[in-house]
Amino acid sequence: MNIIEVTTPELAKSFLLVNVIINRGDPNYIRPLDKDVEEVFDPAKNKAFRSGEAIRWILKDADGKLIGRIAAFVNKKYKTKGDDGPVGGIGFFDCINDQPAASLLLDAAKAWLQERGMTAMDGPINFGERDKWWGLVVEGFDPPLYCMNYNAPYYKDLLEHYGFKPFFYQACFSLDVKNLLQEKFYARHAALARDPNFSAVTIQKNNLKKYAKDFTLVYNKAWAGHGGLKQMEERAVLKLFQSMKAVMDERICWFLYYKEEPIGIWLNLPDLNQWFKYLNGKFGLIGKLKFLWYKRTRPNKKFVGLVFGIVPEYQSRGVDAYFIVEGGKVIQDCQVGPDGYKVGNTIYDQNELQWIGEFNPKMINVAKSLGTYLSRRLCTYRYNFDREKEFKMHPVLH
Repeated sequence: MNIIEVTTPELAKSFLLVNVIINRGDPNYIRPLDKDVEEVFDPAKNKAFRSGEAIRWILKDADGKLIGRIAAFVNKKYKTKGDDGPVGGIGFFDCINDQPAASLLLDAAKAWLQERGMTAMDGPINFGERDKWWGLVVEGFDPPLYCMNYNAPYYKDLLEHYGFKPFFYQACFSLDVKNLLQEKFYARHAALARDPNFSAVTIQKNNLKKYAKDFTLVYNKAWAGHGGLKQMEERAVLKLFQSMKAVMDERICWFLYYKEEPIGIWLNLPDLNQWFKYLNGKFGLIGKLKFLWYKRTRPNKKFVGLVFGIVPEYQSRGVDAYFIVEGGKVIQDCQVGPDGYKVGNTIYDQNELQWIGEFNPKMINVAKSLGTYLSRRLCTYRYNFDREKEFKMHPVLH
């Protein structure tokens, strides 16, 4: 076997191709857009290079066939609860079902990280934000969401036989949109609906600056400082909203206010992979035209929950129930009549929530309370370079 560092555009193309070859024949596999992977390793596109560095390898067998790939990263800003020292990362790991091949890739990453003073490696993770390319699928091998890792079940054995242990699990929950919510949601909604100071509205694409400001206020109160999450800047949120504008469905992006002050956000997007699966990874001019055609002609009946949160001072007061029922009036075409609530013609059939770390039981309980079911589970693994060191999982948040 021959392991080769990716140093040329041709080798970078091979790095992309490994993922296609390994997953060939799997009906649930959706090829990621090439540009989304390439941007991770482009210093001009990925700001993580300001505080770190990355490297990639491909693996060939004796006949020169591609059989594996891996990337390794160091990032000074990568922090997790329970760190005892600097932790590096591995990602974009693909390999045939062969332990010696997998070990060769992992050994290369391990040696590179040790040279840079790392004490452990987490993976598979992203060289950047946690909403993309994070975790190994261990349950629910359904078609992946946009920018979500996908792998065969045997990957779990390859990593665990090497010595990786679960650092934390990531749960994804799904909801059948055609079903009514639990009765308690409607009761709590009715109680708060009597207060005219509460209001829930959909985002308006022609006023993204206002909603970027409101999002930033809620996000920084509800999440910043928890689980390694940092403060967001309004300009960064506006840039994000503008990048999402072309695929944003106003009907599934919601803001909650009390006396016109933002206190809650509920952001969803259509599952882009329902359209991208037809593009074979390409998103040049022709790919974009194809995307627009499929977006217009292929109904997308699944949407993805990206963010849901209430500012701390309004939590545990039934506000989440009020918020969700208000959204349900539009998303589910839900109306109340003499016999109670009834679902009408839904905009979408299925909703899947982006992963929630199982170290965050409060958010797990919120997801479960919606009447969801566990649709898939991923795992972030850790490998301590000191093999005698006591292994500790990510601590539970309180």
